[in-house]
Amino acid sequence: MVTSSVPRLVIAAPSSGSGKTTVATGLMAAFAARGLAVSPHKVGPDYIDPGYHALATGRVGRNLDAYLCGPELVGPLFLHGARGCDLAVVEGVMGLYDGAAGEGELASTAHVAKLLRAPVVLVVDASSQSRSVAALVHGFASWDPEVRVGGVILNKVASDRHEELLRDALDQAGVPVLGVLRRVAQVDTPSRHLGLVPVAERHAAAVEAVAAMAAQVSGGCDLEALLGLARGAGALSCAAWDAAEVVASSPPPPLPVPTLGAAAPRPPLRPQGPRPQTPPEGAPPDGMVVAVAGGPAFTFSYAEHAELLTAAGAEVVPFDPLRDEQLPDGTRGLVIGGGFPEVYAAELSANEPLRKAVAALAQSGAPVAAECAGLLYLCRELDGQPMCGVLDATARMSERLTLGYRDAVAVSDSSLAAAGTRMRAHEFHRTVVEPGSGTAPAWGVRAPRRRVEGFVQQGVHASYLHTHWAARPGVARRFVERCRTS
Repeated sequence: MVTSSVPRLVIAAPSSGSGKTTVATGLMAAFAARGLAVSPHKVGPDYIDPGYHALATGRVGRNLDAYLCGPELVGPLFLHGARGCDLAVVEGVMGLYDGAAGEGELASTAHVAKLLRAPVVLVVDASSQSRSVAALVHGFASWDPEVRVGGVILNKVASDRHEELLRDALDQAGVPVLGVLRRVAQVDTPSRHLGLVPVAERHAAAVEAVAAMAAQVSGGCDLEALLGLARGAGALSCAAWDAAEVVASSPPPPLPVPTLGAAAPRPPLRPQGPRPQTPPEGAPPDGMVVAVAGGPAFTFSYAEHAELLTAAGAEVVPFDPLRDEQLPDGTRGLVIGGGFPEVYAAELSANEPLRKAVAALAQSGAPVAAECAGLLYLCRELDGQPMCGVLDATARMSERLTLGYRDAVAVSDSSLAAAGTRMRAHEFHRTVVEPGSGTAPAWGVRAPRRRVEGFVQQGVHASYLHTHWAARPGVARRFVERCRTS
């Protein structure tokens, strides 16, 4: 067992909207500007904030989710991301003590802080209070004695007089003020129906926003005191997660049969051309290219997925469905994660050569893993715009937000999982898919209501559910083995 003492801070708040992202991202960028190697992390299943963290630090933003991955993986995944770093900054989720619904503290920021033995810095929106801030901070600092609230950063402070009142009150609470950010200096970070606009869609503006966050935090926070607090974090006694090790130790995956007898006959899609018998020039010797969708329309992914696929023997090659008209040479499998295809429906539809290439790959029986946005892209149409037509289903935007953790069981053998495999997942969308026929369901979801969900058709596994493969590394191994045999 390895003992590690990477300096670290958890940035939390009493509630969402208090300014966690501004403070966490600003701190990352400010410390990186001082020459420190900063490891960025985000509590929970958020895909967007890590993009801003990556801009701030020059390192991959990584998630720490005690629900999706289990509490036992939080420390190892943290150490994996923090290898060789001088400091780690972990942005929390929602309010400090808000976790998975009905699961107590599980997956809350407080839970992750305890698992990491990390001090917490509480970001408080002080715009509508003065002396009451002491009662608020005292309550959060004393609620759980295992959570160490090491200081507070006051956000949206109106004036010098307002700051004086807040500091006087907090002196009595015994919690040091480590920073004060003025109301007039708030950084504009545009949002839409699923949160902040991702970095990939506004890169130049996002770079400017991160720089502004760094300037704001540097000017208003005591960086030396924050670094000293981070260096007081407790030692972690666990080994860093390693993709090669977990893939090698996962059991050999049983492969699904080529056809699913439980499913209705699949309707014809498009004529299928002959499949190449040898990989194209430039492909790896065994043709093990797994294409991974990216670009502005598909920005939701966990870094560990690509690392697991690589460890299982694949060459992971990204492509942009908005720009690229063909799949990467030698593609034997396809991963299409989440994102915002509804925002780019017209552009995705206009790229007809790629839509046909995706359909042909799916028809050949090659494994295709699609989550949420990927599911929409595989449908016949999205908001009236033609998509890939792999699935006999249509998709449309909805006013209703579907959001929450899910406990799921695979109900059909697929390229990802054998029937009966249990995985925890997260669902987050404002769209509705109306299925046709010809597929088996992917998952049985237990709560908040029992239902079946998703599609399994030949090598295709498509679903609204986002999963974290670090919790089930055999998923990546099974997918790559299917690439070899399909």
